Amino acid sequence: MLRLGRREFEAHEPVIMAIVNRTPDSFYDQGATFRDEPALARVEQAVSEGAAIIDIGGVKAGPGEEVTAEEEARRTVGFVAEVRRRFPDVIISVDTWRHEVGEAVCDVGADLLNDAWGGVDPLLAEVAGRYGVGLVCTHAGETQPRTRPHRIAYDDVMADILRVTVALAERAVAVGVPRESVLIDPGHDFGKNTRHSLEATRRLGEMVDTGWPVLVSLSNKDFVGETLDRPVKERVVGTLATTAVSAWLGAQVYRVHEVAETRQVLDMVASIAGHRPPAVARRGLA
Repeated sequence: MLRLGRREFEAHEPVIMAIVNRTPDSFYDQGATFRDEPALARVEQAVSEGAAIIDIGGVKAGPGEEVTAEEEARRTVGFVAEVRRRFPDVIISVDTWRHEVGEAVCDVGADLLNDAWGGVDPLLAEVAGRYGVGLVCTHAGETQPRTRPHRIAYDDVMADILRVTVALAERAVAVGVPRESVLIDPGHDFGKNTRHSLEATRRLGEMVDTGWPVLVSLSNKDFVGETLDRPVKERVVGTLATTAVSAWLGAQVYRVHEVAETRQVLDMVASIAGHRPPAVARRGLA
């Protein structure tokens, strides 16, 4: 069972994590939720469309203007506190690799720390353990935060993903993170080229077989764009196709921009797999 914040999720229960970027230069929406009111409206919409987790980030993943820990905290801490006040039952995740920011957001009510850079700051896991919150353990190919991979190679990309993420998960538990609140993430695009990300998707079942809940962050990423030769705003169909495959292979948490569309995909896959009854079943019964 996966336990985050006040919520518990069974093994076959898919969970949506909605992205809310508190940055002026995010790759997808170019700062649409940088200001408080649009960001709060985004949270309300995402929750109404079926998101259980809101993932708040103060620094875009790609290269760009330097953002200090102090500035990252300024963008996220007050917002986390306001989301906690307005939405007491929602699971609040913060996308950060810095322990200073992790501590500040946990102080005001964050439930989950989403470490997308593979434990580059080992103190972040210790913060999660001290506060008893969840932790996402991601494979980033040993790349540094906000850098892009250059001619990166693996003898076996999934073997490396498993080695890194399982070790990070086990360390997290050792420093006090509740075992039922640890997730592993293959880190699509992070320290990987497009072929690596496709292989990670194809072999996702190997991550599921470890027993750790698997989170995938697929939404409109470059590996989708390169596979289909589509710009950022035309990657939704490819993202949803990858989501369906990931759901069939057993991933549990989906970090997304398009919540309503993802909810339909996940519900459809769950019904095909026999984990969810149809919402309506009248055909052939009248």
